[in-house]
Amino acid sequence: MRILIPAIILSVIGCSDTSSLDTSSKAELVTKTSENQVVQHPEWSKDASIYEVNIRQHTAEGTFMAFEADMDRIADLGSEILWIMPVQPIGIEKRKAKGVLFIEDVENLKERKKYLGSHYSISNYTATNPEFGTIDDFKAIVNKAHLLGQKVILDWVPNHTSFDNIWVENGHKDWYVLDSLGNILPPNPDWGDVADLNYENDSMRLTMIDAMKYWLTEANIDGFRCDLAKEVPLDFWEQAIVELKKINPDIFMLAESELPDHHRKTFDMSYGWYAHHIFNHIATQEWPLDSLMAYMKWEEKNFSTNDYRMMFTTNHDENSWNGTVLERMGENHKPMAVLAFTYFGMPLVYSGQEFGNDRRLKFFEKDNIQKPHPELQKFYKTLIKTKKENRALWNGTYGGRFMRINTSNDTDLLAFRRVRNDNEVITVINLSGNKQQVNFVKEIEGNFVSVFNAETLGVYTSGTKELAAHGYQVFVKK
Repeated sequence: MRILIPAIILSVIGCSDTSSLDTSSKAELVTKTSENQVVQHPEWSKDASIYEVNIRQHTAEGTFMAFEADMDRIADLGSEILWIMPVQPIGIEKRKAKGVLFIEDVENLKERKKYLGSHYSISNYTATNPEFGTIDDFKAIVNKAHLLGQKVILDWVPNHTSFDNIWVENGHKDWYVLDSLGNILPPNPDWGDVADLNYENDSMRLTMIDAMKYWLTEANIDGFRCDLAKEVPLDFWEQAIVELKKINPDIFMLAESELPDHHRKTFDMSYGWYAHHIFNHIATQEWPLDSLMAYMKWEEKNFSTNDYRMMFTTNHDENSWNGTVLERMGENHKPMAVLAFTYFGMPLVYSGQEFGNDRRLKFFEKDNIQKPHPELQKFYKTLIKTKKENRALWNGTYGGRFMRINTSNDTDLLAFRRVRNDNEVITVINLSGNKQQVNFVKEIEGNFVSVFNAETLGVYTSGTKELAAHGYQVFVKK
């Protein structure tokens, strides 16, 4: 589900203080004590990256079986986690089509069914969308992923359902937020195709948890990406995780949220939304590179090093609503991907990103990812491999901290290092349209070799070679 980022992100331009980047009025920051840091991440997640799967748009067929045929290629890219967008059936009542237009004037059921609607308007939590296939087809995806050494997390929509969800049909209107006349309300006027759930109802909570348990037991998935997690009471997540871990102690939980409290007892990872929007602005050089340093101060103030944070240059929301990476980042889309993979946190690749998809995929209708640049697969495979092979780039406390390296041109060049034990990685990106000399203020000791070619850091810092316009390099100490 789309999230609107608060205007307060603009304060990061000032670079001197990020305290105004309040995550939400709903939650207060907790003291960083050991008793609060109770989430134990699965061992397998320490060096993982994540690949988001949009089943509907991933192939021309838009089915589980068609996606299964592409899984070997995706596994070869190297991402350990497959996040699969919602696979449940979509409601028909108040279904959206063609953006935000409602089909209220279409009474004919066949006519309304022509429009596919939002993945996030679910009519039955424990069934599969016939558009995609059967539960056995989905199980086949999960089984194959496990054979390929991957984990599967399912997109979960806990904040709302469709208006014709089976819960409504079974007489559970009290499980929803109602107006004074007893009518079910949407979460807000813009989301008129979905019905807001009432978390003051204990029966609804227990049924929601049972539905989540269904996918763990029936399909053997490895966790959940939880849509709009911050709109659901924190104590629900604390209640749910106890039950879910009885089935799978190594469950992996991703919150569409930027609330530090979500990390204390429930979620392994949350969204780096603020970081992403800074990425968009520095890619166009609208904001200075110093905004990244201001953001890092905010990050370190509000989050523990144990908290996994997801870094990305695109996802299903950004692509559909705000534009492709080419639209938002232009010729800097590759150096920004390098930044997302090496800055800190767990990097994400979205369906079609590895092909240079240059289309805003339709959100409510069938569409297909475009593949204009299949050669980009090698680029993303190199980034994923570099992350996995270098402990300095691992997730959370397993990895090293971001440390900026000052250059003689910090307006156009960003250089930084991450170090963990005897492993050290240096990233350099050039966001300008001109070649740049890479002159470090302080000399770097050691031999560093590029992961993209045989060049060394020394050929740049000695002035022998210039970094290309919109160029990038990632060097590993040998």
